[in-house]
Order: sequence, then C-alpha cells, then structure tokens
Amino acid sequence: MTSPSVRIGGASGFWGDSQTALPQLLGAGKVQFIVFDYLAEMTMSLLAAARAKQPEMGYAGDFVTQLRPHLAEAMRQGVKLVSNAGGVNPAGCAAALAALATELGLSPRIAVVEGDDVLPLTENLRAEGIREMQTGEPLPPKLATSSAYLGALPIRAALDAGADIVVTGRCVDSAVTLGVLMHVFDWHADEHDKLAMGSLAGHIIECGCQATGGLHTDWRDVPDWAGIGYPVIEVAPDGGFVVGKPEGTGGLVSVPVVAEQMLYEVGDPARYILPDVVCDFSAVTLEQVGENRVAVRGAKGLPPTDTYKVCATYAAGFRATATLTIVGFEAVAKCERTAAAILERTRRLFREAGYAGYSDTLVEVLGAEAGHGPHASGALLQEAVLRLAVAHADRRALELFAREVAPAGTSWSTGTTGVGGRSSPSRVLKQFSFLLDKRRVPVRVVVDGKTMPIEIPAGRALAPRELPPVAEASDVAADMDWVTVPLLALARARSGDKGDSCNVGVIARTPVLVAFLRRTLTAARVQDYLAHLVKGKVTRFDVPGIGAFNFLLEEALGGGGMASLRNDPWGKGMAQILLTMPMRAPAHLVPVSAREPSHEVDRP
Repeated sequence: MTSPSVRIGGASGFWGDSQTALPQLLGAGKVQFIVFDYLAEMTMSLLAAARAKQPEMGYAGDFVTQLRPHLAEAMRQGVKLVSNAGGVNPAGCAAALAALATELGLSPRIAVVEGDDVLPLTENLRAEGIREMQTGEPLPPKLATSSAYLGALPIRAALDAGADIVVTGRCVDSAVTLGVLMHVFDWHADEHDKLAMGSLAGHIIECGCQATGGLHTDWRDVPDWAGIGYPVIEVAPDGGFVVGKPEGTGGLVSVPVVAEQMLYEVGDPARYILPDVVCDFSAVTLEQVGENRVAVRGAKGLPPTDTYKVCATYAAGFRATATLTIVGFEAVAKCERTAAAILERTRRLFREAGYAGYSDTLVEVLGAEAGHGPHASGALLQEAVLRLAVAHADRRALELFAREVAPAGTSWSTGTTGVGGRSSPSRVLKQFSFLLDKRRVPVRVVVDGKTMPIEIPAGRALAPRELPPVAEASDVAADMDWVTVPLLALARARSGDKGDSCNVGVIARTPVLVAFLRRTLTAARVQDYLAHLVKGKVTRFDVPGIGAFNFLLEEALGGGGMASLRNDPWGKGMAQILLTMPMRAPAHLVPVSAREPSHEVDRP
C-alpha cells in the first residue's frame, strides 16, 4: 500500500486516558488510522495480577469499553485501529473485541501480535547469570512479568495482511505509529532515516494531549483545557510530518509544545535506541506552519541493535501510605511531629509483636514544597497535608501501621482532620531490566486463525558515542546590567521517568539564550541543585536543532514507579523544581515578557 500522505490520530497516552479522544478523532480528525498507547512498566504487573485472578483478563479493558459506542463508525469510515492494549493477554483482548463486534453485528479483521512474553526463559536466563542493566543485580527469585519491547515490523505485517484492528502486547510506545507508516508507505527495514522520522512521529503522539498543550510549561497560553484536542499527525512518504489536532478543539500545538514532548522520557537524543532503528533527534527542526500546525523534519537513523530491552517486574514486600490534613499555626511542624509519633509508636508495637523494622519510610508534608528540599520558600503555612509512606516485608506489620494512623485525630495535634479511610497495604513491585538477543524472541502475528512468523533483522552492536567536552562556565562582558531570575524566565522544561532515572529536557526561550545556557546550565550545577532528590550521575546532552539540552538524572526517583515511596515517583515535578533555579543573566538576554520588578538588577 502506498499513499501521498496519511493522517494518524493518537487516542490514548496511558491506561485511564479520557474517553473524549475517539469521538474527536472520528468526528473532526479526518484520520485514516487511530493508535492507542496503554502500557507502562508497572501496568504490566497490574495486568498480570488481573490475569492470575481471571485467566481471560490481563489486558486494558478500557480499549474494549471505549470502542463500544464508536466501532461501527470507525468501520464505516474505514479507519483502522492499532493498540498495545493486549498487555499480558493480547489474545484475550482480541477475543473480547471479537465478542463486542459480534454483538454489534460487525465483522472487523482482528490481528494479534505475540512473542513479547519472555517469562518462560527465566530459568535459562538465571542459569546464564543475567544481570540488571543499570544496577548489576542478579535476577530475583520470582518474576511477575518479563516482557520484551517489540518493534513495528509485526504491526506492519498485520496491516499488510488486511487487519482492521491490531492488538499487541508490550512494544515500544512509538511502534504502533511506525508500524502504520511502514505499511502505508512500504518503508523497508533498512531505510533508517525514514524509520527514525516515523519513530519520532509516534513519540510525539504516544502521550496523547501532551502533544497539544498538556503539561506545557507556559500553561496559561493553552486555551480550553476541558475541550483539549488529541493529536493528529499528517505524514508524507519521506517521513516529514505536521503535528495538529482536530478543528474546533481546545489546546495548543506550537513549537515550544512539540519541543517539550520531543524530549519527554528520552535519554541521549542522539542515540535513542528502539527495536527497529537507533534514532538521532539532535538536528530535528520544528517550524510553525499554521495555527496549531507544527512541521517536523531532520531525524536521522542508524541500524538497529541486536537486542531487545526486556522489562521484568517482581514483588518485593509491601507498602502503605497514610495522609492527614492539619490546620492552624505551625501546620508543618505539627505534621512532622505527628509523623514522628506514628513511627515511634508503631516501631515499638512491631518489636512487641516480633516484627522486623520498616524497610523504608518517607515523610512528606504536601504544601510545604517538600520536593524542593533546601530550595523551598519557607512560607508560613496554616494548612498542610502529612503524607507518610512506609514499606515492610510483612503485610501484617503494615496492617498494624494502618490502624495506628486514625488515633492522631484525637491524640496529638489540634486541627488534625482529613483522616479518611484506613490505608491498605499493597505489594511493592520493582523493575528488573536487561537486554536479550533478538534471535531468542520468536515474534508472530495471528490473523484469521493463521499464525505468521515475523522475520526480525538481526541488528548489530552499537558503538559507544563520545560526548563532546563540556563547555566551561564563563562570564559575558562584565560592564553590563545583570538580573537574577529563575531558570523559568530563560527556558521551558519537561521531565519524565524511565525506571529510577529521570530526564529533564530544557528548551531555551530564544535562540540567543542557547549559548548562554550552554555555558552556565552545566550538568554539575543541575546535580548540585537537585542533590536532595538525585543520588546518581547527571549527564547533559545538547540538542542544537531545537536549541535545547536534555539532562539524564540517574537514581533520581527513589526506585521509581511502584517501588518508590515518593509522592512523585514519575519525576513529573522534577522540571518544575529545576525551573526555580536562580540564574544570574545579562539583562538584555532575558525576554521582556519574563522581566518583573522583583528581579534583582545589579552590576558585577
């Protein structure tokens, strides 16, 4: 199949996204394909637990539910649907879709991509001494899930076979879009620049409304949050594409919005490793070509590697979280003393009951800028929320903890309220990531009852990249006026998680600020400012095409995901914290819109 261009809508950024996307895209989107992304690392464990209770489950049921009122219209328009809603049971998801179609009197061709589940290889891998790719730890005794991140080739094969709906298990988020583009334009596996552009297109729309103004630094510029539009990309045969949204919807598609999303959850932008291609986004350019229309060009590709990334999850004890609201003078101090009393009392009760101590505890006073650490403003609060998170190997110990939270309402601080229901212990799920030779992962597509094995190119090892030397910080001319402003005045930023690592993409507000930030916003300075949160290495990558820098922060999220006790285990607020960093800059470099009377003006 070939076409002069194709329009693809992104209808879901996670399991639980809004139900407003499908009617938008089928109504005013003018699309030929709609793609859905549902899976995060921890989602796989939750789906595995659901399948353990009911063998027919284990997939994202939202997909089936949301299609019920819209499947007939999608088929009438000839819109094809591609989704990774299969989770740990893509065949079960396909069966539920088939049952829905029969109930509605419809007969779509449904294809299933299989092969991502590598849990059966666990014992062989243990015997081979497999190690976690970041920490070097050995394979845990028992895994809940173990899934290889597949690529776009099986999706392309399913569409080539005539599928109307394609359901996959774990694949990289961008693959649902790249598979469509390979099918539409007949791109070959060795056309790496096109594959890189297609992967970037998928990356831009894989998080839904984040491409149309969601999470934007300059949030006041984004109109009509309630009616925000879901992204639509129009892609040309050479891979160049324009990001937009359905007419009449809210939100904003602008160069800054797309730039933020481009760097979201990316490590080295010049070596973004995907199963089908190694992408280089460092020279990508963005251009506003109309209202709510941004053209994207310039991604380059290298041959893929010879391995898949595998993300396994395993149970590692239990956790519980309690919250209390405390009102009145010195609310923060009251929260801190209340937390200390709860922990002291429960530790004593643990000893009396013969339980070990907590494996971890975390006290956060929400409203007191706890995440800002030493950079908190210190404002006097008269209302705050105590968040007390604890971990323990024994569920019974945390049940005891849960019983001892409510007595704070009558035993200690005046103004204690908002106790709510008793917290319930839940399993701590940790990640274990490693690389696996692609030849050990048989990928297949099932359509019309027939199984098609999919040949995956072997790939090759990726040579390490030497980063250019870091520019030394230096002053500009000393005889000019200087102002001290927050980094927010000079840049926009977006952050996201990858396990226990976090990335912060920082985009200069104007071209003249790029050189200044390259000199002054060093990895060492970022590491120092975020030291209360980031325990590992900080690496800076330049992204000159969009005048940006991407910071990779290791050991930054307290374990990340469901293993972390933090209120923000996904690093969503990390960029916002970094944007408070004071920056001493020449006054003429600070955008006029960012200048305020409160900004300090001084001379050296």
